[in-house]
Amino acid sequence: MIETPRITELEASPIAVIRLRIPREQMPEVFGPAVGEILSVLDAQGISPTGPVFAHHFGMHPKVFDFEIGMPVSAPVAPAGRVEPGERPPVPVAQTVYHGPYEGLPEAWGQFHAWVEKNGHAYAPDIWECYVEGPHSTSDPREYRTELNRPLADGGGR
Repeated sequence: MIETPRITELEASPIAVIRLRIPREQMPEVFGPAVGEILSVLDAQGISPTGPVFAHHFGMHPKVFDFEIGMPVSAPVAPAGRVEPGERPPVPVAQTVYHGPYEGLPEAWGQFHAWVEKNGHAYAPDIWECYVEGPHSTSDPREYRTELNRPLADGGGR
């Protein structure tokens, strides 16, 4: 189930990321270890996360995920191993929140894209998923909350 979508803007933020290009089915194997790697680097550098873990997909491809796993941070991170500094730019987005297990994300994205198109917005090829509630905070997948963000190529009509 998705909440009623809205048009908003993601704020600029320093981020710490690991860029990956993997077969889609490897996502469950690589996601957790990558998050752990980022958190270790942040801890070693005395930097705090300032928001939830995200996946920034550079495009949607049926067989390959080309994306970065990361999180917003309190200060720029120094490169360490696979962890790189970055910045999320301020960007107008269509946004909603999906409630439920990760297996339902493809359907949620479909519903969300239908809303974006029905409301006359053109979107960029990338997407941002922010994992607000998940295995790190609850053992019940029905309680997961994933924020879906689709950058708008038309600026959201602003």
